[in-house]
Amino acid sequence: MEKKSSYLDNMVGVGDMVLLDPLTDESLLSNLKKRYNNNDIYTYIGSVVISINPYMMLPIYSLEKINEYRNCNLYELSPHIYAIADEAYRSLRDKDKDQCVLITGESGSGKTEASKLVMSYIAAVCGKGEEVNQVKEQLLQSNPVLEAFGNAKTLRNDNSSRFGKYMDIEFDFKGDPLGGVISNYLLEKSRVVKRLKGERNFHIFYQLLAGGSPDLLKHLKVLSDCNLYTYLNTDTATLNGVNDATNFTAVKTAMEVIGFSNTEVDSIMETVAVVLKLGNITLKSEHQTTGMERCYIDDTKVLDEICSLIGLNESIFNQALCSRTVEAKGDKVMTTLSIAQGYYARDALAKNLYDRLFNWLVNRINESIQVKGKVQKKVMGVLDIYGFEILEDNSFEQFVINYCNEKLQQIFIELTLKEEQEEYIREGIEWTQIEYFDNAIICDLIENGKKGILAMLDEECLRPGLITEFTFLKKLNQVFSGHQHFESKETMNSKFITDTTLTDSCFRVQHYAGKVTYNVTEFIDKNNDLLYRDLSKAMWQAKHKLIKSLFSEGNTSKTLLKRPPTAGFQFKASVRVLMKNLLAKNPNYIRCIKPNDTKSPNKFVDQLVQSQVRYLGLMENVRVRRAGYAYRHPYKPCLQRYKMLCKQTWPNWKGNDCDGVRALLTELNIPPEEYAFGRTKIFIKNPRTLFDLEDQRRIQMEFLATLIQKTYRGWKCRTHFLLMKKSQTVISAWFRGQNQQKKYKRLKQAIIVLQACTRGWKVSTV
Repeated sequence: MEKKSSYLDNMVGVGDMVLLDPLTDESLLSNLKKRYNNNDIYTYIGSVVISINPYMMLPIYSLEKINEYRNCNLYELSPHIYAIADEAYRSLRDKDKDQCVLITGESGSGKTEASKLVMSYIAAVCGKGEEVNQVKEQLLQSNPVLEAFGNAKTLRNDNSSRFGKYMDIEFDFKGDPLGGVISNYLLEKSRVVKRLKGERNFHIFYQLLAGGSPDLLKHLKVLSDCNLYTYLNTDTATLNGVNDATNFTAVKTAMEVIGFSNTEVDSIMETVAVVLKLGNITLKSEHQTTGMERCYIDDTKVLDEICSLIGLNESIFNQALCSRTVEAKGDKVMTTLSIAQGYYARDALAKNLYDRLFNWLVNRINESIQVKGKVQKKVMGVLDIYGFEILEDNSFEQFVINYCNEKLQQIFIELTLKEEQEEYIREGIEWTQIEYFDNAIICDLIENGKKGILAMLDEECLRPGLITEFTFLKKLNQVFSGHQHFESKETMNSKFITDTTLTDSCFRVQHYAGKVTYNVTEFIDKNNDLLYRDLSKAMWQAKHKLIKSLFSEGNTSKTLLKRPPTAGFQFKASVRVLMKNLLAKNPNYIRCIKPNDTKSPNKFVDQLVQSQVRYLGLMENVRVRRAGYAYRHPYKPCLQRYKMLCKQTWPNWKGNDCDGVRALLTELNIPPEEYAFGRTKIFIKNPRTLFDLEDQRRIQMEFLATLIQKTYRGWKCRTHFLLMKKSQTVISAWFRGQNQQKKYKRLKQAIIVLQACTRGWKVSTV
């Protein structure tokens, strides 16, 4: 077989920045820019892939490319996302190591596309067969469904994930997919009712109006004009290069592949229509004789249409929207809502209905794709989660999104920097310590016990009526006045520093990715995430099976009336589970970078990329990789894998494993400076040394396979010869002393015996 040429032969710039010389901030940025301008959007730092969004389609994702990278060593071909996907898949299949692919970066850097490329590559290289293909197709078709309901156009990205998604793909012992499980994190449900100018609501609303058939739209009582709906921004009803009607057809096809019934699809679209129409309910106010303000629905036509869709009495829904039952000392008192409270209740219902629909969708997809029964399986996780965000006005959503990114950065630090250096110390390997920023102090600021920002926010939410966002901010100022990563107008004034960018309603956190100023307005409401119980009861009384199931707490006969957990508490708990899941697997990193803010191809803004390089810790990562060893492995599995390359260790080594590895490397004439012996592991410095070992192992395995075939064929031929020899003896015995007629009969019998012997039958059975 002809050996593939190394990608180093035809490379622009340096494909692996561990080999960059000289190593400076300027040379690293220049290398990325040079490769990007040549459409080389992927670059390595050791086994970490740096991906720069090209904002255009490149001819590097064909089936031929997939076959090219299949079963190749990581550095054998030019850097590619397929290479890291193949490395992860082969480690899972051949070494029984659960894997995870962590895709991180800013919003608009290409994380969602990267996750789809990883999944499509694995689907292409794993096993075939009708059942396996069905599983693969279901896993892949979950993407368009979740994107339609969970993605939206933002100022930075036309297809921004407004939720976090982690998928565990489960494989059998052969490496064939069995199914998967999807976990979702904090859908940005506030987008349903409010967005910035120039942004869109979730894709599904526009897709339904553009792609729904006339009969479907008539049934849903909606019209195709986006301008008719309050919850849809009119200035961005369409997107350049995006066909919402075609995408709607793709979503319905994907649902069919996953296993949704026609009834379920109809129920989903009815729920989407209800959310859309809730925004068109308009309220007016009047003053009662008591002097209290009371809101009422101005035009009940929309209300009637909603109630007709969900099978609910109009008067029940009307009352739930315009009044509220309050319990005081065991008594229930109904109070009317002001117009502001009425709109709050309407929007809260729309947000909760859509959020619960999205969670139901994820659970329904899991029912179809998850592995049935208890089977032994291997797992590969793929994480695609919202990127770090710094907007002009940052609210509660940006705060928790950036907190999640802090935790992911902490894992990256622990697994690629801190853990690497600590391992050298544990193993007794000579090592020069590399300085890096540990962001644990920022994570503690946000999540630490009862003293973190989220915990104090929860504490304030337990005191309704006694607190406002400003009392919450005042408490933060008192607790974190001396914290080096927390700033506010009050703490800055105490240090006699004037900062006009900080107002009385803001605080600032110095994140790993830079300083972000948060406006505390609506922090309390968004964290409380309250839905009036009257609305839950009303939804539970609906005859619409799906909507009724989404509001089980409305059944007061079965539900204990207790305060629901806050949004911050739920998110912190889910992030904790995610981190535990990721730490239990072998990580593979894809670090995504956006080259410009205008989504323009062939445009590389140095300052923007430099800031991302800095906060992603890429320089520290390069330094650690350069100073360390590319490969490390416990002695026993290393010896088991390569022992056939050395006469002393093959087929069995009698001594201890460390001495066996030493004898192996000595006989292969590998220079001593290329490896180091730790207490429990062998460390190999250069990746090419490892690849040479793998190449020699492959050649030797082919030789051993040929030897086994040769031995088997020799045994088979000898056995056949002995049977033939035995048949000849039998025939000769029969022919001796017989007359002519008997000889003729014996000849016929001998032919039968000969045929039987050549087939391996026993002669005595003929």
